[in-house]
Amino acid sequence: MTAQLIDGNALARTIRAEVTGRTQALKARGVHPHLSIILVGDDPASQVYTKHKVNDSNETGLSATLERYPADMSEADLLARVKALNVDPKVHGILVQLPLPRHMDSQKVIETISPEKDVDGFHIASAGALMTGAKGFWPCTPYGCMKMLESIGYSLRGKHAVVIGRSNIVGKPMAMMLLAQSATVTICHSATADLGAMTRQADVIVAAVGKRNVLTADMVKPGAVVIDVGMNRNDEGKLCGDVDFEGVREVAGWITPVPGGVGPMTRAMLLVNTLEAAERQSA
Repeated sequence: MTAQLIDGNALARTIRAEVTGRTQALKARGVHPHLSIILVGDDPASQVYTKHKVNDSNETGLSATLERYPADMSEADLLARVKALNVDPKVHGILVQLPLPRHMDSQKVIETISPEKDVDGFHIASAGALMTGAKGFWPCTPYGCMKMLESIGYSLRGKHAVVIGRSNIVGKPMAMMLLAQSATVTICHSATADLGAMTRQADVIVAAVGKRNVLTADMVKPGAVVIDVGMNRNDEGKLCGDVDFEGVREVAGWITPVPGGVGPMTRAMLLVNTLEAAERQSA
């Protein structure tokens, strides 16, 4: 068996086209969706990520601005800037790029963002909405994973899903979304005792640890769906995920590649959240 690929690039293109159409409809009503991105410091990866987010937004007709600040910016100044954007009627979505410099409390900064503009989905109000089924914003990476499962027509009802990764950014929100679709969910991490015993029972495995080869072929049930959220570099410096792709693809039924899988979908769902923020605020 060779797994079928879940093409994140292709699905993201479809989503971006839908966002473009809905953005044009909003603009016809005089509403111009706007995303404000704040980057503090000079982290190389963050610079790349924010550049992609601005380009993606502009390509779909959304307006995006990137505000750059030095690493020694005070937390008080950052909070003041976020508060100013909260009350700016021209700004519909706010994203503070993580990680922040060590002298800043990331959670405090996130909680300062208005829940109505929390398009990254990290605010505690967004987490509460996810748990209760209320209207909020889903974190972009797990949201993209769910869209990928939807794209292959995969029903989660009665299925067993294992999420490897406990972070508030991916692991826990991913588990909540899977539970909402009537799946049985087990959350593990890279140090879970006999991780393979857990994953071999799973119909769906989401690997989101940030560690190469955390999931190998002998740990996967034949026909399982494997979603690789990891972003690492191999010995040759090439981008790779958390999954031993070449080995696992010979066992799994479906698998996401890295690159070209979850990454583009994460960016696409940020556009969806920004657009929905503008639609809600203009309703």
